[in-house]
Amino acid sequence: MVILFGTHPKYVEHDTGSVHPESPERLIAVRRGIESSCVKDAIKLFQPEAATLEELGRVHESSYIDALRRFCLMGGGMLDPDTVASVGSWDAAIYSAGAGLDAARKIRAGEADAAFLAVRPPGHHAVSDRAMGFCLINNIAVLAADLVAKGEKVLVFDYDAHHGNGTQEMFFEDPSVLYVSIHQYPQYPGTGRAREVGSGAGKGFTLNLPFHAATTGPSYMEALNRIVAPAVEAFAPTWTLISAGFDAHRRDPLTEMGLTSGDFCDLTLWVKQQTPSSKVIAFLEGGYDLSALEQSTAATLAALAGETTKPEPNSDGPIDFEMLKALEESRRRALSD
Repeated sequence: MVILFGTHPKYVEHDTGSVHPESPERLIAVRRGIESSCVKDAIKLFQPEAATLEELGRVHESSYIDALRRFCLMGGGMLDPDTVASVGSWDAAIYSAGAGLDAARKIRAGEADAAFLAVRPPGHHAVSDRAMGFCLINNIAVLAADLVAKGEKVLVFDYDAHHGNGTQEMFFEDPSVLYVSIHQYPQYPGTGRAREVGSGAGKGFTLNLPFHAATTGPSYMEALNRIVAPAVEAFAPTWTLISAGFDAHRRDPLTEMGLTSGDFCDLTLWVKQQTPSSKVIAFLEGGYDLSALEQSTAATLAALAGETTKPEPNSDGPIDFEMLKALEESRRRALSD
């Protein structure tokens, strides 16, 4: 197995200030995850190319792209109460958006079996016409749109503790993308209810699992096997893109979920086993406890290589069957409306 690990020096130039949780130190922690991984000899480093304006324009309005570029080059500032940009943020954003496109080219060329992309700023909250939730460009959506244009069927598997509202919005009516999100609810940004199932031709191709705070691994795995597996099997994706947000870790300062790095290994292994013929690329999203970020990166890299070695044990707790039953019923009603 060869696992691509994509990152770029320009990502550090996205300056969020001295107290922002989405800091350059996160990339240092992620790089430490390589050294602590049991599969570090299988990892191949690369520096991604930048995305073009045409590639960004598949998911973002041209007026927004132009305004974001000018805003950054004029010095940056606060885009909303949570999201900041600096002079270096434009280059960081386009090289982050290009990482998936570059990794996909390399995988198609037979240079690797899977990829993990340590990008920043993260992307899954960015919507077509604005930045939000620490995100400027929707990195995973840029790749998904490119793959769809090439005739591929794309599963986006998002286990960040915050719902990926931007990714959902961009593909809400698209039957070529199955968007699956497991997230804490209620939590920022307030979207991701089970009854949000897509619309038009895309109805049924959005699958949200809004979980209570403190939910642990056993409930995650039960939900995957009971609710998600049939949808993924029927969809039969050719590519699987993972929004690998590690803020559902029980030590994360911004959320209240109950996972460990061992659980992230299992989540990644599950989706790989569920889609054995699919090509897999994981994008870094959230995760703000640095030691948890290091361990979760190591666990995810191992899983991408098919290994089960874990930096820490899985979380434990009762399966919340009542919560899962309620989610199933809510989705069933939405699909029948």
